[in-house]
Amino acid sequence: MWIEGEVVGRVDWNDKLFSLKIRADVQPFIAGQFIKLSQVMGDKRVGRAYSIVNSPGGDIIEVLAVSVEDGQLSPNLQQLKVGDKLDVSPKASGFMTLEEIPNTSFEGKQLWLLATGTAVGPFISMLETDEPWNRFETVVLVYGVRLAEDLAYKEQLLQLERRYPNQFKLVFSVTREDLPEAIQTRISIGIQSGEIQKLVGVEITAQDSQVMLCGNPDMISDTNKILLDMGLAKNLRRAPGQITVEKYW
Repeated sequence: MWIEGEVVGRVDWNDKLFSLKIRADVQPFIAGQFIKLSQVMGDKRVGRAYSIVNSPGGDIIEVLAVSVEDGQLSPNLQQLKVGDKLDVSPKASGFMTLEEIPNTSFEGKQLWLLATGTAVGPFISMLETDEPWNRFETVVLVYGVRLAEDLAYKEQLLQLERRYPNQFKLVFSVTREDLPEAIQTRISIGIQSGEIQKLVGVEITAQDSQVMLCGNPDMISDTNKILLDMGLAKNLRRAPGQITVEKYW
């Protein structure tokens, strides 16, 4: 089942990376969930899942996407203009939400959000709600990209840093060029070496940390292994832990 959506805004971050704002009568969603977008091409319907970037409330859905050269849908989405129509799933899905993070009783608890590329989207949605700031004493976002031009929503994240100066720790990781305000280290390597923890002044421990990983499979696999070696455990409904994961392809 699909409903009609209308593009009401767009941002082009670079020649491949873009955001679409879509007005659609979707059911209420939870920050961190994804929506499916679809088009009919010839006699075939093509649908893909995209995380929602904006926080819940209202009838606007914002997604961050990258146009893949041989992609079946993303090049078409990149061509959409304000006023164009597309199909949207009426209900969001996914368990990459703060509701899935166990409630803990320890003091000094921290939330670590580790993202690469467009996978920063669900974390932005969470950060624009009250929940992380009410639940955790420290919130760390590590956002990894290849080039500086790939840092979507950079100014919005800097505004959050200014809004929560004592609570929010923001780290940009740009691996293929030198950027003064970013480290040039892969997330997994930065966590393993302790460079990132030292930079933000916060340690990752099984006692005090919840870690959410979202992004490319290599980053997730490598970082997950490092976290397991540090004594953290995967968060499961039947066995609450400290590591929550969502792969992006």
